[in-house]
Amino acid sequence: MPQTPTLSVRNLGIEYKAKRGFVKAARDVNFDIMPGEALALIGESGSGKTTIGTGLIRLLPSNARITSGQIVYRRHTLVNGQPGAVEREIDVRKLDQDGLRKFRWKECAMVFQGSMNAFNPVLRVADQFADTAKAHDGPQGRALDERGKHLLSLVRLDPNRVWKAYPHELSGGMRQRVLIALSLLLEPQLLILDEPTTALDVLTQRSVIDVLRELRAALKFSMIFISHDLALASELVDRMATYYAGAIVEIGDTRSMFNQSRHPYTGGLLRSLPTLESEHDSLASIPGSPPDLIDLPNGCKFHARCAHAQAKCSQTEPAVEELGDRHEVKCHYWREIASARAERADPHRP
Repeated sequence: MPQTPTLSVRNLGIEYKAKRGFVKAARDVNFDIMPGEALALIGESGSGKTTIGTGLIRLLPSNARITSGQIVYRRHTLVNGQPGAVEREIDVRKLDQDGLRKFRWKECAMVFQGSMNAFNPVLRVADQFADTAKAHDGPQGRALDERGKHLLSLVRLDPNRVWKAYPHELSGGMRQRVLIALSLLLEPQLLILDEPTTALDVLTQRSVIDVLRELRAALKFSMIFISHDLALASELVDRMATYYAGAIVEIGDTRSMFNQSRHPYTGGLLRSLPTLESEHDSLASIPGSPPDLIDLPNGCKFHARCAHAQAKCSQTEPAVEELGDRHEVKCHYWREIASARAERADPHRP
């Protein structure tokens, strides 16, 4: 895999203007996504996860703005189906409206949470594809039909039935898969999915996750999976980032995040997951509520809810520490927490 990331985000800050002040939905956010890699952005509702997705494609509402940082996208050539050298590099923040139109969908596409709201209810699926292709200089005529139907078959739909159907004639899971197929129409190398399974039943969620896994293997795109469901995301992604109060507090590969998480917020999310062996009363929840993003507390933003917090936590915000193997954490006392956890696991450890 090339060492040059498909996406590099540096010191990204995003805020919304509200009556009481400015909502700091993203604060000094940093991460890289390598070619073909999938990253999950995990956190509670209202933490600012969706803002990151819409900010990356500069589709924020009128009362929001990017206050700082850099968003750099790189398209790689494909050699025998594998990512090769960088073909072009784009500074997303410097794009004008015409440049943004070309960037969205051709380079980076986003699948939003409400599939029904993403479609025009009076247009057939074929017309939705045609509108998207026309707006972004995509294929037309027979080439569009062939590409669209091929993508529908890749997401396990019958193209002969779905291509001429209206959105209301499809189930929620079918609409979600049509939206995923539509997002891949112009062969983007980065796909952002915002809670794509939230409104679906468990079996349909499983189908969508399986479809996404197969599409990644076949089309080699990178992906950002935004979700509050840590267990579901873990089945699909290579790396995970826990997002709290507008900032990434821990990021690492999926296995290490589950087995060796270092931030107490990540640990709290993991303890809230049910297992086959757990009793109904053994699940733990994180006490308290997320902080007000307009009036954030001093120090570590998680300290009021953290069982390990000490005086320093309420006074000084922790810096990012690199633990090796692209694992990073923002916590003053992650070493002590890790040591205590290891001792509980093995009380005879010297």
